[in-house]
This record gives sequence, C-alpha cells and structure tokens, in this order.
Amino acid sequence: AEYMGKNSRPDYFIFTFEFSEKRLLMGRYSHEPEVPVKSCKAFGPYLRVHYKNTYETAKMIKGMTLKRAQRYLKNVIAKREIVPFRKYTGCIGRKAQAKAWGGNTQGRWPKKSAEFVLQLLKNAESNAEFKGLDTDHLVVEHIQTNQAPVMRRRTYRAHGRINPYMSSPCHLQVILAERDEIVPLVVGDDSASSKKKESKKKLKKQKLMMNN
Repeated sequence: AEYMGKNSRPDYFIFTFEFSEKRLLMGRYSHEPEVPVKSCKAFGPYLRVHYKNTYETAKMIKGMTLKRAQRYLKNVIAKREIVPFRKYTGCIGRKAQAKAWGGNTQGRWPKKSAEFVLQLLKNAESNAEFKGLDTDHLVVEHIQTNQAPVMRRRTYRAHGRINPYMSSPCHLQVILAERDEIVPLVVGDDSASSKKKESKKKLKKQKLMMNN
C-alpha cells in the first residue's frame, strides 16, 4: 500500500497487486490429464447438493471404470451398495453394508449426491464420444469436490427468534482417461499370499487328532 500525501484523505491508499504468471494461467481444473488427447473433462459449479455427502460419494468412484462407477452409483440410489464415510464421520450411523469396503462401518446412501455425480459422469461420457474415445475403456482418473459459498436463508423460531438456515453447495470436476488395457480384479486367487494363515495351536490340535 502507498500513502498519497498530506493533502489527501488519511485513509486513502493505492493498493498494488502482483500476480504471478502461473496464477494468471490457472484454469478451473486443479489437475491436468497425462494424455490430453485420450481424456475428457466435465465440470459442475455451484451444485445445490451437500458438500460432505458429495465428497464421500465422489471419493469412492475414483479409479473405477466408467461403467463400474455408473453401476455403483445406481446401486447406491437403490440401496444395494453403500458409501462408506471416512473423513466426515460425525453423527454417521453404522451400517452392515460398509463392512464390504473394509476398515470402516459408518456409511450412508446419499441419493441426491449420487444423482448429481451420475449426471456429471454422463456429461463427461458425452464429451468422450464427441472426441471419438472408446467409452468401454474409460477410467475415472481424477474427481474432486470443493466447497462453494454457503447460501443463506432464515428460519423462524419461538419467542420471536431467527436462526440461520444455510445450505452447503459444492463444485465438482471429473476427468476421464482412456486406458488401452484394463486389468480386472481377480477374486478368490489361490496364491500363497491370499491363503489364510493357520495358528500353531490349531495345527498342533489337528496333529494330535491324526495320531489318535
């Protein structure tokens, strides 16, 4: 800040801002794809859907194939699969379906968030078809949820009081990338690393039974 002089108002200042070249060139996406030719983007600003629920929902589909992510979100809407809550766990109930994802038993079925993310994936899929990409080989390379400015309302309480009644919208961005080969997860592998380790006590008991 620079003061103008004695004849000017004492609270009058000229503010000069310096912006770096990197900041001026920043886009609205926080991540750039590795191969732009084989990727597509979609962006949803100021979505009227709760930030915390959308954050947990979006985090679950990162790394999934496009088809699997769409199927997962449809299952969440139908309550056949659950969204485990790992970061925003305050007052989140425990559900049996969350055990399938391991390590956490808290979860919800955020229907509205799943619908918004599903619509954004549909938008990104249309962009991929326009660019001539193979939708069967698309993977969710990047997805991010950011908080948007809260929207203020009011609710009227007893004894003439007024309380805030605010919503928590969010920004949502997704990048889909085409993979040449998608290796499916092998379930029920019989390798030595996946075998269950038996205790020495159990092995000793089995040996005694065989001797008898």
